[in-house]
Amino acid sequence: MDAPEAEAEASAGPGPAARDVPSEPAAQTVQLDGSPLIRVGARPGLLTYLREIWAFRHFIFYDSHSRVASSNSTDSLGRVWMVLNPLLFGLAYFFIFGLLMQTGRGVPNFIGYLVIGVFTFRFFTSAVTGGGKSISSNKSVVQAFNFPRACLVISATVRQLLSSVPVFFVMAALVLTVGDIKLSGAEQIPVHLSWYWLQFFPAIALALLVMLGWSLALARAVDAVPDVAHLISFGTRIMFYTSAVFFGISRWESRGLDAMIVVMELNPLYCVLDIIRQGWLYEEVADPFRWQVLGAWAVGSLVIGFIIFWRGEETYGRER
Repeated sequence: MDAPEAEAEASAGPGPAARDVPSEPAAQTVQLDGSPLIRVGARPGLLTYLREIWAFRHFIFYDSHSRVASSNSTDSLGRVWMVLNPLLFGLAYFFIFGLLMQTGRGVPNFIGYLVIGVFTFRFFTSAVTGGGKSISSNKSVVQAFNFPRACLVISATVRQLLSSVPVFFVMAALVLTVGDIKLSGAEQIPVHLSWYWLQFFPAIALALLVMLGWSLALARAVDAVPDVAHLISFGTRIMFYTSAVFFGISRWESRGLDAMIVVMELNPLYCVLDIIRQGWLYEEVADPFRWQVLGAWAVGSLVIGFIIFWRGEETYGRER
């Protein structure tokens, strides 16, 4: 083929066969929106954190209910031990303090007084102890899933409430049946079921807020310093002896120990016990000062404890 003919054929463009070959698609750029992505374990804002906890409310209830159902499953008596434990403790305290040491002298309806003290004290301390250890005892869950860690503490508190419902029924039955048995040196006041008993419910509700606030603060402390867990039992012992569980406050009044009386009256657990006792044993409205102290503890403990726990959200589950 001559040079002029070749130039003419090239200028005519590709032939039919060449035009039928599809061209390769042009490269496309895919853009991913990463705005909703967050770092695992990152601490959200306070309001966002509260909304996330509310979104996990079904998990909190299911976790609480399932653990209550599985507790004491390996024991022959199972969940009966939830009632037997405080009952046996009450009998031991009655024998030692009521009969041997006569700490109930001058306390009207001392048996009912002691029953309310022992049963409610175990409810309070079990919730604080369980909530304080809820993060450290669930490391695998904390490290595996991304969720508000406060849900574990709330679940531990709700779990203790659910497990204590039959305990409170037994406590009420004991107060009605043997709570007004007269002992030597003590006054007897007939015990009847009345509207004054309704003071129990707001008192326990406020006590739950106190326990939750303390549990949140202790959960962060135990996670940061595991040795703090050993101090919780020491703190509960102090609460036990400053809450008038097995003796009346009149013991300190007769000895002129005004400072000890002030400590006890500012103790939230003593306020809870006194409110329930006034309604259940003596058919009276509790002193308004007890409600004020308990309400202040409830609001202050919950707010401060929640902020302390929330500020440590990013630290939970880290290996040390």
